This record gives sequence, C-alpha cells and structure tokens, in this order.
Amino acid sequence: MSFRNFIYLCGETSKAVCMQKIKRQKELDKLSILKDRNLIKVITGVRRCGKSTLLLQFQEILKTENPLVSIVSINLDFPEFRFLAEKSWKEVYDYIQNLLQKGIKNYVFIDEIQNIPEFEKLLEGLFVNPDVDLYVTGSNAYLLSSELATLLTGRAFEINVLPFSFAEYLEYTNKSANPDRAFADYMRTGGFPEAVGLAQESENFAYEYLDTVFQNIYQNDIQKRHTIYYETSYKKVVHFLIDSVGSSVSAGNIAKVLTANGKRIDNKTVSKYIDTLVESYLFYKVNRYDIKGKQYLATLEKYYLVDLGLRYALLGKELSVDAGRLLENVIFLELQRRDEQVWIGKADNLEVDFVARGKDGYTKYIQVALTVKEQKTLERELAPFSKIPDYNERLLITMDYEKGSHNGVKQINAIDWLLNK
Repeated sequence: MSFRNFIYLCGETSKAVCMQKIKRQKELDKLSILKDRNLIKVITGVRRCGKSTLLLQFQEILKTENPLVSIVSINLDFPEFRFLAEKSWKEVYDYIQNLLQKGIKNYVFIDEIQNIPEFEKLLEGLFVNPDVDLYVTGSNAYLLSSELATLLTGRAFEINVLPFSFAEYLEYTNKSANPDRAFADYMRTGGFPEAVGLAQESENFAYEYLDTVFQNIYQNDIQKRHTIYYETSYKKVVHFLIDSVGSSVSAGNIAKVLTANGKRIDNKTVSKYIDTLVESYLFYKVNRYDIKGKQYLATLEKYYLVDLGLRYALLGKELSVDAGRLLENVIFLELQRRDEQVWIGKADNLEVDFVARGKDGYTKYIQVALTVKEQKTLERELAPFSKIPDYNERLLITMDYEKGSHNGVKQINAIDWLLNK
C-alpha cells in the first residue's frame, strides 16, 4: 500500500479507526480560563502540530456547556474557505458579520489568519464588537508575535502549541507499557499527530508525510513572504541547523562552512534564512545568559528543531548519531511546553545546557547527557554547577536508570522527568 493510499484511507471518514484523538488538556484549560475575557486568543505553532484540532476540541466544550452556543468557524486552509484569502480584510469582516447572531456572545474561530491581507485590521474590527469572543491560529511568528503584538498591544494572548510531548505520544499510541522502547520510536518519528499515526503502519509513511509538511511550510510560510533566490542554498542552511541542534552556531560560521563546501553564501543571507525558519516555528532560538554577571549575551546562540521526526525525514540520520544532543532537543521542547523561559547558561568558561525560569520567577539549572556512567563524563557534566554562586535547583538529566544526588545536584532519568515522575 502506498503512502498516498494510506492517507486516503485515513481521511476524515475513517480517522477515528486509524488513530485516537487526545486532549491537549493544558491548552484547553488555558482557553477555558480566557473564555469571554476581553482578549484575542492567538494559538501559534508550526503547521500540522494540532492547532486546528485544539480549537475543534474547545468548540466541543462550548457546545457541551451550551448546546445553543453561536460558533463561527473558518479554516482558511480548507477549500471551502480559500476564497476568503483572496478578499480584502473588509470583505472578510462583512462575511463574518453576516454570520453573527445579534445580542448574544458569538465565538469566532479563524484558522491560519495570516492568509488574509491586512489581517490585523480584521481582528481589530471584530475585537471591538462586544458580541464577539475571538480565537485565531497562525503559523508565522513574525505576523502573530511581532505585528500583532505591536498593533494590538495588551489585547492579544498567545498560546504556543508544539507537536506531541512524550506523555501525549504515549497516550496517543497506547505504548505506555514499554516507555523505554516507545521513547526510541518517539525520538525517530517525533510528535506530529498525523506522522505518529502513519508510523504505526510504516515509519517510511511518517517520513514521507513529514517531508511534505516541510515543503508545505517552505511554500506557504516562507517562499510566499520572503524572496529566496537559491532554494538549494536555503535547504543547505536548513540541513546545517538540523545537524547542529544543541551546538552553538552563528551565521558567519554557517556561511564559511557552506562556502568551503562549494555553496557560496554570505552572512547576511544566512541570517535572513535563519530568521525565516524561526518565524515559521521550525526552529526555536535560545540566547545565552551569563549566570555570574546576570546579563544576556548576544552571541553564540543555539537553535532547537521543533520536532526530531523532521531530522530523519530531511537528513536520514540514525538515532545513534548525536543522541546526546537530540535528547537535549527533547528536553528543551518540554521546557517550552511547561511555559519556562530558557537560556543557555554561561558560568565562567563553562556552559550550562539550560537556565530555566518559570512564571513564578523560580530559576533552575539543567545539564543533559545521554549517560554519565563513566566517572570522567560525570565530572565534566557536574563541573559547570560548581561555578554557579547561588543555590537554585540543579538537575542532571540522563538516560541512565541510576538516580541520586551529587553535592546538591539531583540526577534524574529523562523519561521519568518527561513524564513528571
């Protein structure tokens, strides 16, 4: 059976048979808290990570609370609504206005809002209507974090959605009985919902699907917005970043390496390309923080991939290659899901993998290693902690089963940490 045939069999009519839906409970709880508040709820994240499904699940909650609720739902990726992307913002506004019921609360959902020209004027027009509670999704951080934040300051609340966490992956696949084996699968195929479902039939189907996801992002979120003169050079930059997760990189270094390998490119172009990848949520940029000097640093940042399944789909590398840095990528994404601010720590001349700060202002320091069974490796991973002058929590996360404490540094198994055990 081909990949395309499998996709057809797993269409809307049979999706429940092919895979089960799970609830993004944390995000649904946020939406419930924000419901009816005078804010535009903006759900952001990479394409195909589950934003639309999240809104559908929230709509079901609204219907359960009130079977007569007024819901206006528009997904600009669906064929029946694509004509709206060709209209002016005012025409779309008038179209929605005609669907509203007067004198009651109308819950308006617009998927992929960035497809509408001058979308911010549309949102502003709907926002001032006291009968509208507004929810939108988008796949471009520049549009929804920069322009929207500037034009609608104080009136938008952003909820960033990522592909499945490991805990969600276990729930989705019913693999909780053997989490160690499931984690190896998760590291290979990642957490895009559709890819996880396809991988149950064949991992090759999942990788073909993820390749189409990347192409879709490139064509719709990058190429339409930015001028890319040399597609081959662009994809070389993508591959370089994927191959460098967990390592400090700079536009200058990337340009130097690619030019030496026969792909002449300058620093400014590389920097522009990287910005487009961050805007489309394919990568997350993490800056450095001087722990002793208590200041943010502007050089030697790191980039983490939104989902490791894309790594195999685009590069074809085995899990055993750079497994420690891939584990670091997984830990970073989980910190993002837990609403932590994250930096790369600098303590004298040593590096702390993550400085993480929760919304309560509490800070912790985290080192990630595949294994620390060798004494020399353990000493190397613990060394940065000795340079930190304060007494905030310190974690050493590894794939080892051994747990314990090393002079105040708590060692914990990565799977246990991911599952909050």
